[in-house]
Amino acid sequence: MGSNIDAVRGMRDVLPSEVMAQTAVAASIERVLAASGYEPVDLPIIEHRDLYLRKLGEELVGKVYEFNFNGRDLALRPEWTASVLRAYVGCMQDQPLPLRLRYAGPVFRNERPQRATYRQFTQIGVELIGGTAPRADAECLALACEGLVAAGVTRFTVRIGHIGLIRSLLASLGLSERTQGRLAWDLERLREHGVSAVRAELDVSAATLDPALLDGIDDQQAEALLLHALREIGVNLRFGTRPPEAIVGRLVRKLRRSESRERIEQALQVLDHLCRIEGRPDEALAEAGEVLRDYAVTGLDELRAILHLAAAHGVALDQVRLDFGLGRGLHYYTGMIFEIYAGDGLQLCGGGRYDDLVSALGGRQPTPAVGFAYGLERVVAAASPVAARSRPPAVLVVATDDDHYPYALEVARLLRVRGYTAMTDVRMRGISGNLRDAARRGVRFVAVVGADECAQRCVAWRDLERHEEYRIALSNIPQAKE
Repeated sequence: MGSNIDAVRGMRDVLPSEVMAQTAVAASIERVLAASGYEPVDLPIIEHRDLYLRKLGEELVGKVYEFNFNGRDLALRPEWTASVLRAYVGCMQDQPLPLRLRYAGPVFRNERPQRATYRQFTQIGVELIGGTAPRADAECLALACEGLVAAGVTRFTVRIGHIGLIRSLLASLGLSERTQGRLAWDLERLREHGVSAVRAELDVSAATLDPALLDGIDDQQAEALLLHALREIGVNLRFGTRPPEAIVGRLVRKLRRSESRERIEQALQVLDHLCRIEGRPDEALAEAGEVLRDYAVTGLDELRAILHLAAAHGVALDQVRLDFGLGRGLHYYTGMIFEIYAGDGLQLCGGGRYDDLVSALGGRQPTPAVGFAYGLERVVAAASPVAARSRPPAVLVVATDDDHYPYALEVARLLRVRGYTAMTDVRMRGISGNLRDAARRGVRFVAVVGADECAQRCVAWRDLERHEEYRIALSNIPQAKE
């Protein structure tokens, strides 16, 4: 399959053969989603920019196509979940829960095109709103796997992590929400580049003021101490409109809210061990339990329950790997997260739990939710060729002269009713020219009609694949077989 990319914009032209492959794979996936009760929604491609800036995370926010039009800050949709939850908050909060929704459509990200990765691509996915762990999580995991099998993907690996477990660990260490978030979403960076890279990003260094310096003294004493120290080392505190006392007072309040270097270092060391745990579910759970033995952490039992129910759904656990360093990069996740990879390492699907997103978008009450999305182009690249190319047989209907072209149109309509793809000759090339054209296009059948065929209500039927030719009555033309 060729990749046709605009050299200027990095967008892709999808040609007929590729569209047919994508349509076949998408239909296979959507049949699976519909059979599990997921109802379709369609939403605008353009959204308010703030919808994505709140919860996407720095990596994806930097890839959003954004623009200002008539004084409004807008963006092209980079993913579906925030849009679906925005629509739920605005239009569907009165519907009974759980609410099962599915979608399919283009998204846009300004990133470097590579194999099966484009700046405009298609996501197909679901959101299960109002479903709690572990049952809803297991349903989504199983549904994601079932859709891939239906699409013709025979080999894949499911990688599962749990952001809620990481947040629980960091909370048990007394870290602030802000620091918890920064560390939780640096897991993959920590695994790839080590503790020093994350430490530098957090600005935890010897030059950082340690809030332990203020232990045992009240704010007034702390402000006096810092003001004296800064003046002694020659720091100019007379700038702007605020007095030096106000500047130092704000610094003290900030230090009171800060974590000590010891707590952050402890968190980094534990995360460094945890994010390197990856493997078979039973082995990874045991290893993680050992690392977290001395911490008040939730999430491991939930993971066990999700895996148990996923197996009951039919997910083969030998295809599953627990990965405690999985981050996903989207800041709205709160619990189980997962990604599915083809045998050659191409990521096909991703998703997870996001219990805080409804509230963040203005929902009337906290609402649990979980979902996932496929990258359609990637699934097509990984699917078996037979599944991708399956389509009705094609027939070219050729009239021997203009007088019998209306009969050719009648024949074509009948063929379509019986399941064929039927086309008529509009170039008047003659029988030999049309036979060559049909062979070149991969059309299997040619139906020739003239005076005799019209009078006898039949066609001269040519099977180009089997090199057979015979006359057949219209009433005896068989139903098409794919």
